[in-house]
Amino acid sequence: MTTKSDVPVSSAAILFRLRLVLGLFMCGLVLSGLTAFPLQRELETMASLRGLDNSAKEAAHGGLDTWLLRVRDGLRDAYGRYPWIAYGTDWLAFAHLVIAMFFIGPMVNPARNIWVLWTGLIACVLVIPLAMICGPIRHIPLGWRLIDCSFGVFGAIPLCYCLILTKRLEGMTPSGSS
Repeated sequence: MTTKSDVPVSSAAILFRLRLVLGLFMCGLVLSGLTAFPLQRELETMASLRGLDNSAKEAAHGGLDTWLLRVRDGLRDAYGRYPWIAYGTDWLAFAHLVIAMFFIGPMVNPARNIWVLWTGLIACVLVIPLAMICGPIRHIPLGWRLIDCSFGVFGAIPLCYCLILTKRLEGMTPSGSS
């Protein structure tokens, strides 16, 4: 009796899986970057959807609502007085788009560009100490820091899988058999 793991998988099938997973990872980076451009509008919309349109922080029920209003009001004030501050988040958005482009290399030739996968994985791991060290300095609530850490954790999962697939591809002969 053969099991699913006994069935040989072609290099084309492995490459397809790798490209699919890496493509989804890249889409996540691009979407994350694009959402960094309209921060103030996003916060205004979120506050409105939660019924906090003209509320002050004191009127919030606590937790997420208080944090949303604090950030919204901070951006209103900062962007109103110093609109060039938003240029920093424009560069953050741009960086996400550029980082996503680096993963084109592993999509084309995973073995030759495995260093990109390792670099991405290291970056995902480093999200955690950054959030836990800089978060308290910037007065970011613990819950929000944990959300930030989750991006590193959830980003590492597809990259680890892509590393495994790349190693499998490296171990295959050109004919596609192992």
